[in-house]
Formats: sequence, structure tokens, C-alpha cells
Amino acid sequence: MSKQLKLMCILAHPDDESLGTGGILVKYATEGVQTYLVTATRGERGWFGPKEDNPGLEELGRIRERELNAAARTLGLQEVSFLDYIDGEFDQADMAEAVGKIVGHIRRVQPDVVVTFDQNGLYGHPDHIAICQCASAAVIAAADPYYADATEFPPHRVSKLYYRVWNEEIIDAYQAPFGELWMHVGDQERRAVAWPDWSITTRVDASAHWQQVWQAIKCHRSQLPGYQVLKDLPAEHHQIMWGSQLYYRAFSLVNGGPKVESDLFEGLR
Repeated sequence: MSKQLKLMCILAHPDDESLGTGGILVKYATEGVQTYLVTATRGERGWFGPKEDNPGLEELGRIRERELNAAARTLGLQEVSFLDYIDGEFDQADMAEAVGKIVGHIRRVQPDVVVTFDQNGLYGHPDHIAICQCASAAVIAAADPYYADATEFPPHRVSKLYYRVWNEEIIDAYQAPFGELWMHVGDQERRAVAWPDWSITTRVDASAHWQQVWQAIKCHRSQLPGYQVLKDLPAEHHQIMWGSQLYYRAFSLVNGGPKVESDLFEGLR
């Protein structure tokens, strides 16, 4: 009897799972892989309406949690877990504590493959960068028998770790409806960072599932004012944004080499 494969995405905010990794979550859930999501925050600062109508951190967090749970059902997720940090503050959190929380989830679920953001946070978002650092550290710590976390679960060795990345084509596809993706952090302007095509280790074709991903995105109703422009895009554009999933294989214990993968579970099936 074949082993039940498991995928865990470790991300920063509600809607990251749909906008960023929705394609693989639907594809692999459809194939029978158990899919899990760990989210650092509830997106409490993601308000796009009039300032005077902002319901505040606590209530907006509850709203976005409900939206995420609805999107998770659409994507076929097995489970959603929160680390309970505040949106926009995760990069200032106690990193040892955050790593320990993630280790607990990894040891409990025992995923074969873990996916997170790249070290640039796609477009320089501090929370995205922090979750990459914490998830990467947690994957190593989870396998260490000498690392103690708050749970009683035994060590677990993840077989493969991936970073979600964009190339120029994907960045152009996102910026066409949204405008230039950038953040002002301190005295710096950060922008979307394209990975050269030669550095991308893995290309997963999830184009057959873009409509389901789009349905999941629409579950994030509090965020829809910023997404209305997406509705008028042609199907081909949606397929590029949600169906063309590019990754960097940060490490693998089961395969390697220069050949570009088409499957995150290559070497495990």
C-alpha cells in the first residue's frame, strides 16, 4: 500500500494560500495528497475600505479567518492552523518562539514537502521574509532529536523544502491588474524580485485548476476591492497567474540534478 503523501504550506496571511500557492493546493488535493496550511497571522491590517469603516484589528482578524476557512474548503485543504501573530508585526516577533510553534505543527502533521515564500518575500514584504526564515529553520529543527518544542510529538524529517518564486512573466502578469508591487519599509522601497529562469528548479502546471483557485480568491471578500480588476481578465491571464507555479527547491533528500521538475513530489512517488 502506497504511503499517504502530505504537503504543508507555511505562509504569512490569509489569501497568501490562494493568491500564492492555490494552484498546487488544488492540484495535489485533487490527486489525493493531504494538504495543510500554517498561517502566521490573521491579516488584521488588510483593510481596503474607507478608513472610518475599518472594524479594527480584532474584528477584521475574525472576518479574515472566516474568509480563509471558506477558501480552504474550496481548495480542498485538510487543515488550517494559525500561529496567532499580528499582521505587520510578525517580522518583529520572537523568532525562537515562532520556530518552535512551526516545529510543533511539522512534527504533528509529518509533511513530506513544505512550501513557503522565497527569502525576498516575493516583493519585499517583511512578514513574508520572516515566515521564510522561520519555516526554513523549523524544517531543520523538526528533524533534530535534541530540539525540544512545546509538543510531545517525535522528530520528523521533511523530505523536500520549496520556496515560491516569480520570474519576469509572472511578475508582469500580477502587475498588469494590480499595478507595480512594492512596499515602503523604513527608508527603503522594495519591489517584486524576479528569479532568472535558469534558477527555477520546479515548474508545476496547475492550469487545469485555475477556476477553482479563482473561486478561493473570491472567498476573501474583505480584500475584493483590490481584486475587482481581476474579474475582467481573459482566461489565459488567469492561467498564468494561478496555473503557472514556479518554485526553487531549497533542499531535497530524495532527488536532485539540473533537470527541471514538474512535480513537488518527484522522488517520493
